[in-house]
This record gives sequence, C-alpha cells and structure tokens, in this order.
Amino acid sequence: MNNCLTFKEYEEVAMSTKVGWNKNEILYPLIGMCGETGEVADKIKKVLRDKNGDFSDIDRLAILTEIGDTLWYMAALCQDLGYSLQTAANINLA
Repeated sequence: MNNCLTFKEYEEVAMSTKVGWNKNEILYPLIGMCGETGEVADKIKKVLRDKNGDFSDIDRLAILTEIGDTLWYMAALCQDLGYSLQTAANINLA
C-alpha cells in the first residue's frame, strides 16, 4: 500500500482493467460511480447505527476500499469525457 502513484499512473493501471463498453460510455461509469458512492455511505451509516460511530480499523479499511472503487469509476468517467483525473483535480482546486 506504500506505492505512490500519480493520477496518470493510476489511470493507466486502472483503465487496463476496463472491460469494453461501447454504447452509452458515459452512462456506465456514472452509474458505477453512484453505486460505489452509495456503498461508501452505507458502510458509514452502519457504523453510526450499529457501533455508535466507533470506526474500527477494519471499518475504515472497508470504507477506503469502496472509496477506491469510486475512484476507478471516476477515472473511467473522466476518460470517457476526454479528460484525466489530474485535470479534474486541477479544475476543482482552481
């Protein structure tokens, strides 16, 4: 977990696992991103409900895993729009 990838390096590796989708390219990663974001929220909700907000290391790692899944779909959506994650990050901070 100590690998320090740039957004560009991450995108290259992540998009090598992208299965081909032809129609509605933008729609597929959008739906995936929404689903994964919901999974992040659901995991947090369950810790708040069941553990009184006490996040264990296992809970934090499970949430981080879902955040990583969300990042994959964000990278795919950026690519389908013709941009990079780095560009999105730069525009956001600007």
